[in-house]
Amino acid sequence: MRCVAEATTTITIGLGTQRFEVTEGDELTFGRSQRTTICLDPTDLGISRIAGALEHEAGVWWLVNRSGVRPLEVVDDVGIRSVLPPGRRFAVTAPITVVVEGATRRHALTVDLPDEALESLAQGPYPALQVEGNPTRAASDVSITPADKLALVALFSGYLEPFPRYDPHPKSYADAAARLNWPRTTLVKRVEYLRTRLTNAGVPNLLGENALQHLAEWALATGLVSRADLGLLPPR
Repeated sequence: MRCVAEATTTITIGLGTQRFEVTEGDELTFGRSQRTTICLDPTDLGISRIAGALEHEAGVWWLVNRSGVRPLEVVDDVGIRSVLPPGRRFAVTAPITVVVEGATRRHALTVDLPDEALESLAQGPYPALQVEGNPTRAASDVSITPADKLALVALFSGYLEPFPRYDPHPKSYADAAARLNWPRTTLVKRVEYLRTRLTNAGVPNLLGENALQHLAEWALATGLVSRADLGLLPPR
């Protein structure tokens, strides 16, 4: 049984307007060193000499953190961020953005899989499981109004913005309300009521200190909000 999509021929890495193709059997490296395939900034000591690499092994493309001390950030195709520690690797199963944080600026590398790999992943290699017990109550039981969605897009717009404006943190209630021209109390009440309804429907971790971050990750992962929804917001 395959757990990830198999690579076919090439993947494409982008940095600004530049594009690089990597074929099976080859390796692409990036970092501060001018000997890497993609030299990000030879003068920025905040970037490791070889920060990372993209390589192919056993039918899978891997992002490898080659640094001894600095993590990489991996942003998936819906905007959720994860951290890749030094010495670890990440199976590339969908388009991602790799963020390399330097002392003077951060660099964003886009990684695109070939269409064949994406189609293979979409076929769903996992067999159906037969389970016993009562079904879990789904959050689909909760009605999300257009105003609810607008509030979430304003709060989580940082996750949806392209680089360099991408920011994986919820906006403050005050900033989000100002973007919508709403009173702050209106936005707070709407989001708190939505969190309560989702919690009652079985969505975890929506109460407590990191509730808004968990709400953002749930909204992104379920497709409730997406980059296309930025067009719902009023012009700046």
